Amino acid sequence: MNTVLWIFQGILTFMFLMVGTMKLMQPKEKMADKMGWVEDFSQGQIRVIGILEVLGALGLVLPMLTGILPILTPLAALGLVFIMLGAFSTHMRRKEIVPMGVMNLMLMAMAAFVAYGRF
Repeated sequence: MNTVLWIFQGILTFMFLMVGTMKLMQPKEKMADKMGWVEDFSQGQIRVIGILEVLGALGLVLPMLTGILPILTPLAALGLVFIMLGAFSTHMRRKEIVPMGVMNLMLMAMAAFVAYGRF
């Protein structure tokens, strides 16, 4: 079980670091070509989402790796579940269920599994 949790944590960390960094570094206009949902949010809101995703990704692995406050790992996973709930509701509203909504549900399920397994 521990191995599966670490694999899920690694996948989630990679995914959220990648997309979170992109949201932090790229202007809204450049992201709009690939992600239509950014039109519904301001540049500042997109940056906040990116910061939360990067912090959540780091929180999935660093506390357990360092042994410093390992309770933060399941809390970070729970935070990512809520972020994915918001993302899923945005894609539902925009009628972008496939593939974006499905991806959000998969990431949300993985994060929920990590939160459950680490609590």
